[in-house]
Amino acid sequence: MTALPDADGLRTATNQAPALVGHNVVTSDLALTEAITRHGSAELVEDLAPLGAEAGTEEAREHGRLANRHHPELTTYDRWGNRVDEVEFHPSWHWLMERAVGHGLQAAPWEQQEAGDQHAHLRRAAGFFAWSQTEPGHGCPISMTYAAVPALRADDAIAKEWTALLAARSYDPGVRARSAKTGALAGMGMTEKQGGSDVRANLTRAVPTAEDGWYTLHGHKWFTSAPMNDVFLVLAQAAGGVTCFVVTRVLADGTRNRLDVVRLKDKLGNRSNASSELELDGTLAQRLGDEGRGVRTIIEMVAATRLDCVLGSAALMRHALAEASWHVAHRSAFGGLLVDKPLMQNVVADLAVESEAATALAMRLAAAVDRPGDPHEAALRRIALPLAKFWVCKRTPAMVAEALECLGGNGYVEDSGLPLMFRESPLNSIWEGSGNVNALDVLRALGREPEVLQAWITEVGAARGADSRLDRAVDDTLALLGDTAGLETGARRLAGQMAACLQGSLLVRFAPAEVADAFCGSRFGTSYGGTFGMLTAGSLRTVVDRATPRT
Repeated sequence: MTALPDADGLRTATNQAPALVGHNVVTSDLALTEAITRHGSAELVEDLAPLGAEAGTEEAREHGRLANRHHPELTTYDRWGNRVDEVEFHPSWHWLMERAVGHGLQAAPWEQQEAGDQHAHLRRAAGFFAWSQTEPGHGCPISMTYAAVPALRADDAIAKEWTALLAARSYDPGVRARSAKTGALAGMGMTEKQGGSDVRANLTRAVPTAEDGWYTLHGHKWFTSAPMNDVFLVLAQAAGGVTCFVVTRVLADGTRNRLDVVRLKDKLGNRSNASSELELDGTLAQRLGDEGRGVRTIIEMVAATRLDCVLGSAALMRHALAEASWHVAHRSAFGGLLVDKPLMQNVVADLAVESEAATALAMRLAAAVDRPGDPHEAALRRIALPLAKFWVCKRTPAMVAEALECLGGNGYVEDSGLPLMFRESPLNSIWEGSGNVNALDVLRALGREPEVLQAWITEVGAARGADSRLDRAVDDTLALLGDTAGLETGARRLAGQMAACLQGSLLVRFAPAEVADAFCGSRFGTSYGGTFGMLTAGSLRTVVDRATPRT
């Protein structure tokens, strides 16, 4: 039978960009692969290529969509009236989790590092960055599991019990005792409704039991993501002050611990991930570290999750940029492809510069984790983590919004995937300390640890003389430190400038000249208006082409 002609074009769309699928999320990202090679090796890129290929498939994109379309559901009681507090996820969530764990994006690097792998954390960071572009919500339990290991090391016996299971590449969901699991995931319970970021104001009480090191917890946790995880690090008030505890979902004898899920949060974004309120009423917990040292104990977990906030936000930037650059390379308007229009080139090139700066800084921080015995790297990590957490996460919403606008009305429609990214974009700026918390943490580090300023000076000084605009920005930043009376009021300005100088130093030293020139000329120039698409004339098309994915 002969097909009817589509004379009016009502049934077939034209001038639409094809879906961005079939590309390798790792190898098609030059900013990423160059950073991996710079801090690691070309072999690392090859190792990550299978992950990148899977992340760019149509199947992965569809699972990401479905995991966010079908939100997790809480069941507090079973059909017989037993209290179960279980959260049910869509199969696509489990598909994403199984592959994230299988690729070793949770706690695997800690064991790899102990086995002599000099680039374990860089490999994992690049993989986390790439795989997060499939769907950002499931990165939360993956991140908390990664971050739990350094905190658990406060007690050798507890660390020995849990590390191998957390590092296992076996995704084994379900409420069962540790002895019955082939892999485990970790979570964290710090925040309470009366205190928020001020965890020293926590009211949850820890009451000692007859068994040494064991307590019962009594209180309410306001935000605990991924409540189906197997083990949690929780803060509570003991006799000696705020203390860190290990709380398991199931006790050693197979009975369920008293961990009541009150409700799941109805959030702006991150909807595939279950964030919950927990009530603790006689919940059994094992002390981790000394009484009164809870914040210091759990800060190791916070530092690692802050790195993942930077990686997650940089991944959102890259994903949004990929969609925008792909769209303008295929969509025509006003007589030609959008990518050929000078003003659109300016916008997309500016987005590309922002994304590359975030990627370069994130990978530099991951490489520092691979050198724990190096004093410079330790000091740089201490100051640069809150700097990057503040700056990269704060820049993400504006960047994603501009990328969405490149798609016009199509970008405002759920099918494009950009609305999901936009809803996700503010999260990492809030998680693990809001902007003010991180800016003030920068001041705290500068005031208490003189070596961190020297580490920053050394790092940005490696590019000294290569770009006069960067040199002036570094000098201006050091001058801000001299205004001791206005330091707290100006903490955000200081943190932003310090972070941008770190980014500028990396780009001047390692990025193509077109990228470094665009960054320094805009971020350190006097005409920069804070929005995108205000670059001065330059090799903008070269920057755009560098950022556009290849299938």
